Amino acid sequence: MIDYSPFWSTLENSKENWYTLTRTHNLSYSTLHRLKHNKDISTKTINDLCRILNCNVSDILQYIPSETDQKL
Repeated sequence: MIDYSPFWSTLENSKENWYTLTRTHNLSYSTLHRLKHNKDISTKTINDLCRILNCNVSDILQYIPSETDQKL
């Protein structure tokens, strides 16, 4: 499972916030909603967030093995 909890810590420690992400950087509310609920987002969005927050991918997301993951 991809978990976006690192994103919220990174955001909190940055000069950005929900408002600036949506108004200044044009991220949609639905994207932030998807992050909040650990739903899929695009790699383009991950790239944008890393650029905006000046951080690494690991500061945005982490992989946590889960029994509910789809069988391969």
